[in-house]
Amino acid sequence: MSGKLIIVGTGPGNPDQTTPQAIAAIEASSVFFGYGPYLDRLTLRDDQRRVASDNREELARAKDALHTAASGEKVCVVSGGDPGVFAMAAAVCEAIEAGPPAWRALDVEIVPGVTAMLAVAARAGAPLGHDFCAISLSDNLKPWTVIEQRLRAVASAGLVIALYNPISKARPWQLGTAFAILREVLPWGTPVIFGRAAGRPDEAITVVSLADADAATADMATCVIIGSPETRIIEREGMAPLVYSPRSTGGAK
Repeated sequence: MSGKLIIVGTGPGNPDQTTPQAIAAIEASSVFFGYGPYLDRLTLRDDQRRVASDNREELARAKDALHTAASGEKVCVVSGGDPGVFAMAAAVCEAIEAGPPAWRALDVEIVPGVTAMLAVAARAGAPLGHDFCAISLSDNLKPWTVIEQRLRAVASAGLVIALYNPISKARPWQLGTAFAILREVLPWGTPVIFGRAAGRPDEAITVVSLADADAATADMATCVIIGSPETRIIEREGMAPLVYSPRSTGGAK
């Protein structure tokens, strides 16, 4: 019996932002591995089973999923957002590289999804209209010194920055420190977007200047987007402003 492993992203939380391709993959799978709250977003049949695990057990989850797929099951590994952005696709690839030969022979498919920075950007305007990057502020898998170096480098290079995993109970200080670093490089009037739960009923989108950016505004459901020096705000009477980064930059003709 030939198994299969498919990795899907359910999007940022709004069911309308789960792609038809991901929905079809979910319908065709028999066993689901994922972080509990992400699995809770699925409506599964009686013949489909779920295996939930903690959010910090990605590699163990990947190994369990691969082992199950190698036994002949149709396995679905579930991420929020896009599975390739700070999510399970990389963990599965890491497990395959270090695992037994049978895992390399598996049929593995990765289905893209709408990631948080895209959902937040769409709600705010077009802040990612020019060159940008994404950085996770979590130092669980990389040293904080590397994060600091990258923040300074990309801010100096004029990139818009999307910050994932900005703050948690275990990491209450990183976002405030990141803002302090960015204020050393960027104009203090640079737009900062706090996008919490974009597309969900409890959505909150707030636009402030870098000078006024307060880390206490964010939680783990927030994606923070920091503009470049060229990012602009279009004020609109009685309506939310539009934040965008022009398509041309650096004196281009």
